[in-house]
Amino acid sequence: MLLKIIENFDTRFTLEPEAQDRLFALLTSEAFLTQIQEHLKCDRLEFTEILFRPVPYSAATPKGMPAELEAYHNSQEYAIINVPPNFMFQAKIFKPSRLCAIYRKVSFQE
Repeated sequence: MLLKIIENFDTRFTLEPEAQDRLFALLTSEAFLTQIQEHLKCDRLEFTEILFRPVPYSAATPKGMPAELEAYHNSQEYAIINVPPNFMFQAKIFKPSRLCAIYRKVSFQE
């Protein structure tokens, strides 16, 4: 079986405004934020409203994300999560099939 090497992967996507509003409401719901905060052991999270499409791993994108967003991956102040598939379904987002969301960790000392 041969592996196909992808040199260029288009990460651009647009969401319908209604679908984006539904998705953002799910991603900022108190229950979901509490669940992530417990998992990450942080005081509070703020959704940055940055979504991205995961990309195939390559020399240019070793983190599986657009290169311009890798600073978030390397920072302790941010968390990157896969958007749950049921959220994508509830928001009626089928293309792209996967998204990731970036959250900022907030401590009570700030």
